[in-house]
Amino acid sequence: MLGVAILVFVLMRLVPGDIVQMRLGGTGMADKATIEMERARLGLNKPAWLQFVDWMKGMVVLDLGTSMWTGRPIIEEIGNRFELSLQVAVMATILAVVLAIPLGTIAALKQDTWVDYAVRMFSIAGLATPSFWLGILMILLFLALFKWMPPLTYVPIWQDPIRNLSQLLWPALATGYRYSAVATRMTRSSVLEVLREDYIRTARAKGLVDKLIINRHALKNALLPVITVIGLEFAFLIGGLVVTEQVFNLNGVGLLMAVSVTQHDYTLVQGLALMVSFIFVLTNFLVDLLYAWLDPRIQYS
Repeated sequence: MLGVAILVFVLMRLVPGDIVQMRLGGTGMADKATIEMERARLGLNKPAWLQFVDWMKGMVVLDLGTSMWTGRPIIEEIGNRFELSLQVAVMATILAVVLAIPLGTIAALKQDTWVDYAVRMFSIAGLATPSFWLGILMILLFLALFKWMPPLTYVPIWQDPIRNLSQLLWPALATGYRYSAVATRMTRSSVLEVLREDYIRTARAKGLVDKLIINRHALKNALLPVITVIGLEFAFLIGGLVVTEQVFNLNGVGLLMAVSVTQHDYTLVQGLALMVSFIFVLTNFLVDLLYAWLDPRIQYS
């Protein structure tokens, strides 16, 4: 987290442009005194190392500061959009898990049959199809066939579940398809590798039925790399759906990140980068805990 903080702080100051000039209209007509006053108000007149120290002091007390562009607390700026991005990520993850694990397992058990080829075509198509392009096709299809567009205004699911799902189901499907394609290929490869292990042959030699062998012996060990992929993809979905959010007109974390970078909003970009980094760290930690449950050879003591 500290490494990310240092890196994003330095990179944002290397990006060409000045937020003060942009806030004052970007015309270059503002007088020098006004510019200096605004820089002092934003704390940009201090040396870079002192700006970083002040930012770190705020991190200690969980104060991300205020947006240089809107003047509102960064916690509030992120909080207004995090709920939407989190729901899309959760829905896409559920879709990916429901599709990937059964399809990948069936493809491995039916290796080199028409079932395997069909699943592999499904996964290859998912990898080759950008989620934003699939989203554009969905919207065009809705307009052409049903004369209908998804709602443009976000409503929390506990206020109006139908309206909420009618807006977020489609971006979740668009992103979940690619997500499931990655997990399906990983599941197939992992199950194939596990089925060649000695303990699987021993279980078959003992006369155990295939269903018991797959469920009790093979699938748990095969899921270790799959869980890793699912965890990393979930963390990516929180802040990485910039173009997809624009296609579906979703004011989420990814769109906020893109806008804050173009506006040179240093504090907001720094806060968003740290939030996404924390989600990656937390997700990896939870994946490690799942390892201990899936693999009995791992013990945390």
